[in-house]
Amino acid sequence: MSKGTVVLAYSGGLDTSCILVWLKEQGYDVIAYLANIGQEEDFEAARLKAEKLGAKKVFIEDLRAEFVEEFIWPSVQANAIYEDRYLLGTSVARPCIARRQVQIAQQEGAQYVSHGATGKGNDQVRFELSCYALFPEVKIISPWRIPEFFNRFRGRKDLMDYAKDHDIPVPVTPKAPWSMDANLMHISFESGILENPKTHAPADLYMMTKDPQASPNVPDVLEIEFLKGVPVKVTNVKEGKSKDTPLEIFSYLNEIGGKHGVGRIDIVENRFIGMKSRGIYETPGGTILYQAHLDIETFTMDKEVRRIKQGLGITFSELLYNGFWYSPECVFVRDCIAKSQESVEGKVQMSVFKGQVYMLGRESPKSLYNEELVSSFMPTMFRGVDSGSRSTHLALCAKALKSEGRTSFDKDIRSSVELFFLRGSDPSAIKGPPPPRPWPLSRITVGLFRALTPDRLQAGSALTAVEPVHMPRHSPSPAPLHA
Repeated sequence: MSKGTVVLAYSGGLDTSCILVWLKEQGYDVIAYLANIGQEEDFEAARLKAEKLGAKKVFIEDLRAEFVEEFIWPSVQANAIYEDRYLLGTSVARPCIARRQVQIAQQEGAQYVSHGATGKGNDQVRFELSCYALFPEVKIISPWRIPEFFNRFRGRKDLMDYAKDHDIPVPVTPKAPWSMDANLMHISFESGILENPKTHAPADLYMMTKDPQASPNVPDVLEIEFLKGVPVKVTNVKEGKSKDTPLEIFSYLNEIGGKHGVGRIDIVENRFIGMKSRGIYETPGGTILYQAHLDIETFTMDKEVRRIKQGLGITFSELLYNGFWYSPECVFVRDCIAKSQESVEGKVQMSVFKGQVYMLGRESPKSLYNEELVSSFMPTMFRGVDSGSRSTHLALCAKALKSEGRTSFDKDIRSSVELFFLRGSDPSAIKGPPPPRPWPLSRITVGLFRALTPDRLQAGSALTAVEPVHMPRHSPSPAPLHA
């Protein structure tokens, strides 16, 4: 009698093929599920192999488009990067794979899901947290944490012997002395000879990227267009070739980045489970997008908003790396980041050459860059000596935001700020009726306007003479300025 039905995340490789047969030995009906997330794979051969090994059903799901739109794009918006270097290519794929695995389990009435992740890696956590978040009642079989399994299979030789005994097809080519995991976002390499952090990666290890020294001697110039922080079009300026669907955009950036050797890193990182590991990664398209998005975001986003958003990006990256994509806190952070991207719009041009991405220029209808204001040669609205003043900084921020209609300042008050700070007028010129309702002020704004009172300044005095007012961080809200 069957113990129940298991949906196994199946790769077609030696490990999960042995797990499939072992689960059947334990009395389970097995449904094999293989996700296409952009890896090089003979999917039809994998289907036939799973059926031959006794899988009750086989699902091969093409998840590439949703992987880009629903998982990679939010990571791009976040400028997601773990420990300053890792662009999270494996991490972001796991919640995409697990979501469809759970959907199949619910659809087929399966009580269990299973995976082939080892007991020392991050993937076991990522898969299981995702499955539990989406299907709390599910039971998870993790063979590499079951003593009966890992005591029986202590290495590749034991798996090969088991495969021969159970008529499981085995690889006919020698296995590389490291493990590899690939998807549309990247390829990762670890284990084997790479476990010695001093060992240099062999030249033949890399698969997505060309050796930068052997890459073309002529750069590719790309223009990437963003809308709400998401790429909507990429154009090869020299060739005139364009892509405008998410999957095509990302695939093309992988092609160009790989051609020029972009996106190689060799790092030691901190795993969630408490150990350090050495990983080598190739992320060509993701590296190009990281640089391009960083550029257009800085160009269009308010400084203080971006400072907060940078912190949210770090939090998001850690949650993603640790497997908490579906947690309430990660959903909240993603929503906050998406809100921050509403004005991240425009085009960035860059040169891709010899392993590097060089920014060439950018333009945006939402730009906060004011060429007239910043120019050293055009007539200015304030003296250079004033640039060290905090109050001048606030006034310039107010003016930049005002020019884009992106401020909650009362119109008359904004005019007064501009009139006084940028034209050097008499403080008595600051007039106007009181606001029709209490005015919500930040402590910085209160300090700014208290500094404008006539008893603090003489008409026409330098902006550097303004005495800033510092309010306690947790002081109560001030009374309205107009009594």
